[in-house]
Parts: sequence; structure tokens; C-alpha cells
Amino acid sequence: MTIRAVSFDLDDTLWPVWPAIVRAEQALQAWLAEHAAPVADRFPPERMRELRPKAGELAAAAGFSHDLAWTRRTQIGLAFAATGHPASEDMIATGYQVFEDARQLVEPYPEVDAVLATIAARLPLVAVTNGSAEIDRTALGRHFKGAFSATRLGIAKPDAGIFHAACRLVDCQPHEVLHVGDDPHLDIAAARAAGMPTLWINRSDKPWPLEGPSGPVAADLHGVLALLG
Repeated sequence: MTIRAVSFDLDDTLWPVWPAIVRAEQALQAWLAEHAAPVADRFPPERMRELRPKAGELAAAAGFSHDLAWTRRTQIGLAFAATGHPASEDMIATGYQVFEDARQLVEPYPEVDAVLATIAARLPLVAVTNGSAEIDRTALGRHFKGAFSATRLGIAKPDAGIFHAACRLVDCQPHEVLHVGDDPHLDIAAARAAGMPTLWINRSDKPWPLEGPSGPVAADLHGVLALLG
């Protein structure tokens, strides 16, 4: 296996996603308390989460199921509508931006920065994510040549197109780009279907949920270094 580049999933691969989401929810709640107190009172974070399925249904119906930004803005808009509080598109967009700014305050797993620095000294790195995290807005961004998100590209994993876009960025064929991620379906199976070798990051020792072997697996990113040799 000749690897000329590495693509990485972000959430739950380079950092735990839930703490970042909680911080973002708290930031949005504080903004709502200042600018739309009735909405904040009726929709604390746990209640706001209950609007997510409906927002997802509306996103799918509008052809934006890949776009978490559209879904999140819709979720905020639903909270305003349910409360009867007037809200312009600009106001909803501002609330969304408050959420997203806090969403970028991620805390990488302990080994990640050093491992990425070691790999980036040898090979180009590309981020591939369905989430709204922006690698260039984190301290890890300096290691990456580029990034592709479902929101910006218009397609989401498991679509092979998002993986092939990453390969084109580094001027490689899919079989030359190792994809590293935590999700068996969206990262490992999907990247394989796109013609890429994979490494499953399984930090919690979960059983492999799909038919057939998992392929290479590691408990953390040190496994990437071991695989690359």
C-alpha cells in the first residue's frame, strides 16, 4: 500500500464532538436570553434539541439534508415561531453564527496535535466532514492542506464525491489516500466504496457493526503512524 496523502474525519476522530456542541448550545442560550428572552425561557438547550428532528425533516424536504447550517438555522427559526417572537432572517442568522463560533472551540484528543504534525511533515492532509466544524478555525488547521464539508460542497458522506474531491485536491488517486475516521458507515465503508484504504479509529473498543472485516483499526491516531510505517 503506497499512501501519498491522508484524509481525516473531524468530529469524534480528532476531538470529542459533544463538549463542543454543549458549549455552542450554551452560547446560543445566552444570546437568546439577551435578545429574545421568551425564546430562551421556553427553549433551553434540552428543549431546543427536540426541534432538531422537525428541522431535519424540513431540510430533507427542501433538498438540504446535507446542510447542517440550513438545518440549524431552521431549528432556531422553529423556536422563534413556536414562541411567537418576531425574528428576521438576519436575527436567526446571527443566532446561528453565535452557535457556530462556539462550535469551533474544540478540544483535540491528547495525541492528535503531535501525530498530525508528524504526518503533515511527510504527507498532505485533508479534512472531510459532514459536520459544521471548520478545521481552519481550530489550532489544528495549520496541519491541513484543505478541507471539504458537506455544507460547502453540497454532498455528504457516504457519497463518494466528497472523498474524490479530497483526492483531487492532493492530486492523488483514491487508492493513494488513506481515510481515517470513527464512523463505520460514513467513514470506513463509504471511503472503501470510493476506492480508498481506511483506518477505523475506535477509541471506545466498540464491536464492528457491519458485515465483513473492519480492516485496520486503532484506538487513537498513533495507529496512523503505525500503519504508515
